[in-house]
Amino acid sequence: MKTILKIARAELRNLFFSPVAWFLAVVFMIQCAVFYSGLIYNWSKMQELGMKSPKFKGFDLSFTKIIYLDRDGIFVNVMMNLYLFIPLITMGLLSREVSNGSIKLLYSSPVKTRQIVFGKYLAVMLFNLLLVSIVGIFMVAGAFNIRQVDFGMLLSASLGFYLLICAYAAIGLFMSSLTTYQIVSAIGTFILIFILSRIGSLWQDIDFVRDLTYFLSISGRTEKMLFGLITTKDLFYFFIVISMFIGFTLLKLKSGRESKPKYVTFSKYLALVVCAVLLGYVTSRPALTGYLDATAEKSNTIHPRVQKIVKGLTEEPLEVTLYTNLLGKNAGAGFPEGRNKYLSGLWEQYQRFKPDMEFKFEYYYDLSPDSYYFRSFPGKSIHDIAKEVAKAMDLDLNKFRTPEEMKKIINLEEEGYGLVMQVKYKGKTTFLRTFQDGGMWPDEAQVAAALSRLQNLQMPKVLFISGNLERDPFIFGERGYSIGAGAKENRPSLVNNGFDVDTISLDHRDILSEKENIAMVVLADPKTELSAIKKEKIQQFINGGGNMLILGEPGKEDLLNPLMTTLGVQFDKGNLIQVSKHNTPDILGPFLTDSAAYLADEHKLIQFRTKFIDSLYTGMESVTPVVYSDTGSFAIQPLVKAMPQVWLKRGKLVKDSVQPVINIAEGDHKNGPFMPVVALSRKQNNKEQRIVVAGDADFMSNRYLGGDYLGRGIYCWLDHQEYPVYGPRPIPKDNVIKITPNTASALKVSFVWILPAAVALLGSIILIRRKRK
Repeated sequence: MKTILKIARAELRNLFFSPVAWFLAVVFMIQCAVFYSGLIYNWSKMQELGMKSPKFKGFDLSFTKIIYLDRDGIFVNVMMNLYLFIPLITMGLLSREVSNGSIKLLYSSPVKTRQIVFGKYLAVMLFNLLLVSIVGIFMVAGAFNIRQVDFGMLLSASLGFYLLICAYAAIGLFMSSLTTYQIVSAIGTFILIFILSRIGSLWQDIDFVRDLTYFLSISGRTEKMLFGLITTKDLFYFFIVISMFIGFTLLKLKSGRESKPKYVTFSKYLALVVCAVLLGYVTSRPALTGYLDATAEKSNTIHPRVQKIVKGLTEEPLEVTLYTNLLGKNAGAGFPEGRNKYLSGLWEQYQRFKPDMEFKFEYYYDLSPDSYYFRSFPGKSIHDIAKEVAKAMDLDLNKFRTPEEMKKIINLEEEGYGLVMQVKYKGKTTFLRTFQDGGMWPDEAQVAAALSRLQNLQMPKVLFISGNLERDPFIFGERGYSIGAGAKENRPSLVNNGFDVDTISLDHRDILSEKENIAMVVLADPKTELSAIKKEKIQQFINGGGNMLILGEPGKEDLLNPLMTTLGVQFDKGNLIQVSKHNTPDILGPFLTDSAAYLADEHKLIQFRTKFIDSLYTGMESVTPVVYSDTGSFAIQPLVKAMPQVWLKRGKLVKDSVQPVINIAEGDHKNGPFMPVVALSRKQNNKEQRIVVAGDADFMSNRYLGGDYLGRGIYCWLDHQEYPVYGPRPIPKDNVIKITPNTASALKVSFVWILPAAVALLGSIILIRRKRK
């Protein structure tokens, strides 16, 4: 060990008595300073502008991520350019010894080859610590410049950064042993790092080769550590790669001192590679992988609510089959070349808590009869179209099942023949869909809902009453409710978040709450009068403690008011008016009340609940107010409140003429505040009964995206907050810059100019004194 330390000290002396090391240190420091100080300055200016508002409480983002890990952050940019630094440090480690003949002296001395290699590599590891310490300067600065900076994330990122440069150094050490020319060694290191960075994207359509190249690829290995998630398989990967290239170096130096056949030497290299691959395979198994989420808010870990559902799958493995249609939506993400990204990006976070997952992949081609492909390829069959598409995408059509073969396995017509997953547990199956909204893969809420279906006999059911021209949960027009309820292709819809959605005609069926596990019944804007039997069944459901969502429109008050007599609420007659030069007078922008903030763990509602934002509003059109009294059995809370300037017009409203004015003679008045939406609750049959009444049916329609966060919040509240399974993340604590733009500007001068100049001056003094000696 003493010999290794002596060699390391001698090598460090050579490094720091060389202008290359000092030059690289200065350039590296300037690079870090430019990215850090530039971002701090720009954000401090934005914050100064925001603080002019007394309501400003910080940004809804993490400055630890923005300053250090974002696209313009320190770590991302310095790691992109590492391949320019490390080869210049390692190019002379062994090639210099060989070229000047000192390697022969080392061989003739009582120094072992491994001591030479380990000593040289230890010196580079210590120099790498210098680079980490330079980044550490800006981490310490961040502690003073950012409120509650996430040190766990930064330490994890520093570890990933250090392991990556050590891996590059091991590659450089090996390349240095191959040649006596330092420039050739540096170029060889550049090339090998480039190959290892790109090899993960090569031959991804071949199963065995895909797994091999994915293991060998160094690209993306630090991504999880950069964002605070340390995994044992990533640690083992760097240990294996470093050990493999150090082993290559030892074999190269020993082969230069031994006279053995080339096939013997080659077999040793091959054995080392095989051992590395096998060890990498074993250490990357989900059951053997350990995880440490070092972030302050555990942002890399699925929410505890989702964890509970995943951990409930204990009796047998979870089987996940990905069905990829050559001619379907999102097909590219399901092809073999995207498989590793699919597994690591989507499923690894769940495998952490359920290691025994089995993944299967099916490839096929099929089309619905009205597909645009038939219009694009007139006169051609599905098989002909598939051949053309496969040829254009350079794919082997023989790997895809025909429609006839696929229908013998499963019929995916109801799923639109898109990219879809089927999850299976204990013989029970359900679909997990992909979407065309930018994110594509399902979020925690959709995965949790699908896994819950596998464990529960029944899921909560939402029944939409039909038969009187009510809003339909499966219609895609403006009046329909499909976006928020029955659209399988829409991520936030009820069917993708744990609910079963159906319509019910009360002329033929009764509402059986207990038997059918009904979460709520929706009566949305009937246009004709309900029959006596329908009214009776609805009243029985309410009296039995069932949850309801009742939505009406102006001019139809008489159709619904008789049903709500026992509730203590009624729809007033008339239209609410909000005069605006931009919209027709019946379009409102009412605000949510404090009670609405607690409907669900929607991100916007959490921000409102915690007073991070001071108000939220929603869009409404053609609204009649809900009037109520507190004398009934229900506790009533308004959810939406019209703005103070809103007034009620009882007479006929003409929207496409001059702006309406209050006509007292017709009964118009401004005796607000007006409440378009209210929530009712009471104890009934040993449970809490919940009802929401809204004087507008449009705000939850497709035109208004299903009511957005308010609509989803209402559905969730009526289901007693069981579904959707929200995994809310707290507002980041490191969301405020603690310095002014003037201070940030001074820091920029100090970090970009003064500090690097001081380091350059120190290096110059050391080099000059060394030369004089």
